[in-house]
Amino acid sequence: METIHDIGKGARRAAYFLAKASSDEKKLVLLQAASNLEEKIEETVAANRKDLEQARKQGIGGALLDRLRLDAERIRSMAEGMRQVAGLHDPVGEILGMTRRPNGLMIGKRRVPFGVVGIIYEARPNVTADAFALCLKTGNASILRGGKEAFHSNKALVDLFQGTLNSQGFPPEAIQLVKDTSRGSAVEMMKARGIIDLLIPRGGAGLIRTVVENSQVPVIETGVGNCHIYVDRDADREMAVHIVVNAKTQRPGVCNAAESLLVHRDIAAGFLHGVAKQLKRRNVEIRGDETVCSLIGNAFPANDEDWGREYLDLIISVKVVPDLDSAIEHIHRYGTGHSETIVTNHYASAQKFLEEVDAAAVYVNASTRFTDGFEFGFGAEIGISTQKLHARGPMGLEALTSAKYVIYGNGQVRE
Repeated sequence: METIHDIGKGARRAAYFLAKASSDEKKLVLLQAASNLEEKIEETVAANRKDLEQARKQGIGGALLDRLRLDAERIRSMAEGMRQVAGLHDPVGEILGMTRRPNGLMIGKRRVPFGVVGIIYEARPNVTADAFALCLKTGNASILRGGKEAFHSNKALVDLFQGTLNSQGFPPEAIQLVKDTSRGSAVEMMKARGIIDLLIPRGGAGLIRTVVENSQVPVIETGVGNCHIYVDRDADREMAVHIVVNAKTQRPGVCNAAESLLVHRDIAAGFLHGVAKQLKRRNVEIRGDETVCSLIGNAFPANDEDWGREYLDLIISVKVVPDLDSAIEHIHRYGTGHSETIVTNHYASAQKFLEEVDAAAVYVNASTRFTDGFEFGFGAEIGISTQKLHARGPMGLEALTSAKYVIYGNGQVRE
C-alpha cells in the first residue's frame, strides 16, 4: 500500500502543474466534473449503499448515519456547489496592493496556492467533492484521508474526479485518496512536514484535538459547534420558535446545529411552553436547569457537562437567564466560537450581542444553520474555522491561498 510519502510525491508534481493552470482551464475541469458526477449518480449511490450497510451493522444510526448518506438530491447539490465554485472569481494571482518605496522598489503581495493540502475527515463523503472543487480552483493538490465508514463512497468520488482530470489533460494526482483508513495513516499525515503544506481536520472533537495537538504540519482548526440561541425579552416569539426548531432539527448531526437555548426570564414561562411543544413533536430531548424543569414537564435536569456539549443529536440544553449580559457570559464560558444567535426586536440588544459575542459567525434573528460555505455564496467550504489566525468561519477559496511578496526593481542594491 502506498505511503503518504509516495502519495505526496505525486501530489507535489500535480501542485506545480496546477499552479500554472489558467482560471479557464480549471473552470472547464470543474464543470466537466460536475456533469460527470450527475451522470454517475446511480454508481455513487450504489457505492454509498455499501457504506450505509456496513455502518448499520456496526450500530451507527441517527444523525451520524444521516451525515454518511448520499442520495440523488445530495449528489446534485454537490454538483451544483462545484458549478458555483467554478463560476467564482479565482483568487490565485490576485495582487493585494502595490507600494513604491523611497528607493524606487515596487513592493506588492500576490495570492498563491499553498501547494499540497491534506484533509483528515470522518464519515462525510460530501467533503470529498468540496475539497476537490476548492483545492483545484485555488491550484492546490489534495490528499484526502476519509473515515473507514465512507470508504466506498470516497473511492467512487475520487475515481470519478481523477478520470475527469485525466480526460482534461490534468494530472490525476491532483486529488488522491489515502486507502489506509487506520490511525497510522492519520499519524503519518500529521508528521508529513515538507510533503503536506497545510492540514485540515474535519470531524468530531476527538479528531480535531488529536490533529491540533500532534501535527507537525501547519493546521487550520475546524472546531466543534456548541452553538447557542438566545431568545431575548423583546423577541418575536413565533419567529423564535421557528428559528429554534430549524436550528436544532433540520440536520442535528452537523456542527452548525443549535445545541443550547438561552431564554430571558421575563418570557420564560410562555415561550418555553410553546417551543417545548414543537420540539417534542420532533422527538427532541430537553435538558434544562431548575427553572426549565419546573416549567416543562418532560424536561430532564441538565448537569454541568450539558452546557458545553456538542450533542450532534436530537438533544438540546435549555437555561433561563436574567438578562442579555448573563446570556453573553454563558456563551463565552461554554461556547466553542462557532455560531451564536440572538432573537430580538430591540436594536440596542442586537448590536450589543453582535459586538460582544466572540464567535466566527454571530446572527440576529436567523438560524445558526446558515453558517455554511454554500449558503455564504462560496459554492462549498473546506471547513468552518473557529481559530483566529489566517481564516475564521466558513473557509472558501481565499482561505486556501497564501501570499508571496513580489518586488520590482531597476538595479537597486542595499547599502
